Amino acid sequence: MSKTFDVAVLVGSLRRESTNRRLAEALTRVAPPSLAFYFVPLEELPMYNGDLESNRPDAVQRFVAACARADGVLFVTPEFNRSLPGVLKNAIDWGSRPPDKNVWRDKPVASCGTTPGAIGTSAAQLHLRQVLGALNAFFLGGEAYLTYKPAWANASAILQDEPTRKFLQAYMERFAQFVGKLAPRSTQA
Repeated sequence: MSKTFDVAVLVGSLRRESTNRRLAEALTRVAPPSLAFYFVPLEELPMYNGDLESNRPDAVQRFVAACARADGVLFVTPEFNRSLPGVLKNAIDWGSRPPDKNVWRDKPVASCGTTPGAIGTSAAQLHLRQVLGALNAFFLGGEAYLTYKPAWANASAILQDEPTRKFLQAYMERFAQFVGKLAPRSTQA
């Protein structure tokens, strides 16, 4: 029997037609069957405020529970002003509090992203790595940032670009192995 691992997908963009959401969907299509993905919405999260800790909003409770149950987390993010988007940082902050219930601790994570710039989302992913490292998450080594191509109208179009599809497939295979080594629990398929 093979093991399957639950992977939460967090997309750092709220746009309906987000290219990073398309990229996330493409990543789930080329991943090995040992990874079972579910998208965790960020749009309902209020801005982090310690005053809300004693009576957390329902949206925060749902978000934290969804991330806590994951065997691994895949972050797919654009780059805003050479950093990660505020909506993603806000979500990370909610998941890290209180410190003794930090959902990122010991969690295997990977990141990917696309933007029109020549260096993709390299700066955003570097900041993401720094933030999650401080929260004791385990980050998959190597980079996966892409320069957006206008022909990528949907997840299928991204995968029609053969070199990109092969690159993303290899990255997701590495992530599956990484999660398999580090995930504390699994379910039988």
